[in-house]
Amino acid sequence: QVQLVESGGGLVQPGGSLRLSCAASGFTLDYYVIGWFRQAPGKEREGVSCISSSVGRYYADSVKGRFTISRDNAKNTVYLQMNSLKPEDTAVYYCATARRADYGLDQSKYNYWGQGTQVTVSS
Repeated sequence: QVQLVESGGGLVQPGGSLRLSCAASGFTLDYYVIGWFRQAPGKEREGVSCISSSVGRYYADSVKGRFTISRDNAKNTVYLQMNSLKPEDTAVYYCATARRADYGLDQSKYNYWGQGTQVTVSS
């Protein structure tokens, strides 16, 4: 059974950092693209970053230079290190999987989703 579980969200002050984790079970992360998406209150869900062992890493312009995506194949886990957080980063963050051929942040290509983890950036 394919399952993705996000963790690591919380409340942080502007300028602070958080590291989100996406733990996978039922399949091997290394064979797929893993994407991070977020949905802020009243807004549509948007792509943040994705990683593929065969292609590399991709970041949305809004997070480039502040967020870093990585993976630990031994733990079957993908991470999203978020630095210099801003209030506009406040959202529920989701991880999801897609086929390697669907590398990118087109949400319609992602088949399995986690339940999300809340990130709140506020003073």
